[in-house]
Amino acid sequence: MIARTREKMVSFTQPFVLAGVDHALPAGEYRVKTDEELIEGISFPVYRRVATMIFVPAQTQRGAIEMVTIDPAVLQAALDRDAAADAIAAGEIAAQGPKA
Repeated sequence: MIARTREKMVSFTQPFVLAGVDHALPAGEYRVKTDEELIEGISFPVYRRVATMIFVPAQTQRGAIEMVTIDPAVLQAALDRDAAADAIAAGEIAAQGPKA
């Protein structure tokens, strides 16, 4: 079976919580790794996701990093909540107008 790994960075501007991680995570950039397998027997290349992991700061040792398997839908929901919080904050700042 042919496999590939894709990596990307995601950014959070607010602290957030993810299912599978037993503590709140600080705002910042996080590396996300997705493993995929080639589906064979099709006339064009198609990959299916096998696992998605995020690298987060460990609670146990300063500077240590944990790799946690997550559901991509849970990650997207957390990113959407973060973006919504940013939009609300931006709207509140704009509504206050310029300071005199």
